[in-house]
Amino acid sequence: MKILIIKTGATGDVVRTTPLLGRLTGQITWLTEAKNKALLEDVTSDVRCVSWGARTQISDIKYGLVISLEDRLEVGSYLQTLQFAQLFGAYVDPRGRLCYTEDSKAWFDLSLISSYGKEKADRLKFQNRQTYQDLIFDGLGLHFTGERYLLPEPIETGLSGDVAIAAESGPVWPIKKWAYYDELKRQLDNQGLTVNVLPKRSSLLEHLSDVRNHRCLVGGDSLPMHLALGTGTPCISIFTCTSPWEIYDYGVQKKIISPLLGEFFYKRGYDERATMAITVDEVFNAVMAQLSATALLAKHAIAQ
Repeated sequence: MKILIIKTGATGDVVRTTPLLGRLTGQITWLTEAKNKALLEDVTSDVRCVSWGARTQISDIKYGLVISLEDRLEVGSYLQTLQFAQLFGAYVDPRGRLCYTEDSKAWFDLSLISSYGKEKADRLKFQNRQTYQDLIFDGLGLHFTGERYLLPEPIETGLSGDVAIAAESGPVWPIKKWAYYDELKRQLDNQGLTVNVLPKRSSLLEHLSDVRNHRCLVGGDSLPMHLALGTGTPCISIFTCTSPWEIYDYGVQKKIISPLLGEFFYKRGYDERATMAITVDEVFNAVMAQLSATALLAKHAIAQ
């Protein structure tokens, strides 16, 4: 069967969708933003990766299944040009409205295009305790059993150390940026640890290397977090406004959840209180515990 996956961005969301590739059978085409192609092109020989800008190249294929995970009108309109037997996910109805299939409602009921409206969708999202993978897999008639992210080999940068700090959050979610990264770095430096703030890179594969080459990553709900989860890198993840329960921890993640999460849940404006609700001591202690645990595991591995 020929399968089309439409998941264009954000990049972290693309990465956390890759476990599907281990369970779907057939010839898979993945339509994504051009910047994400580097993370998808070499993960498996069964996947053809096409950039959104080149989407007309795959419009004449007859698909057995289309998995549409973007809630944008442009994507919904593109679906109307395709031939397929089965659709899972978001689409545009004859009246030009974004809708979604019944089998995908567990995920899209929590989204911006929820049939309940955004206010109730956010309440449902706050109450939800299933991971993203659980919701998508179940809707497709599969069962998520911890299938890992699929990532390509990184481009080595030479940056390495004990702790990597991913301090940036981007303009969409300004309150994702925790207020105390600088203070945390000072405290960790004082412990004699090698601490690096992740730099901007020209390639996602270099960014992947930076994350993998550290004993622990500290950051928010962001792409570096997903790269850490995908490479088995222990991580301390700070949740100030997004759902910690949607993230499957793969046994390497410690989640630190803001006591004000309910107040700022999926709020896109900026409020200093949201960024300051988690203390430096809580994150510092979590990092030190994570480093101690990984050092102990390494010692046992060497002894065996």
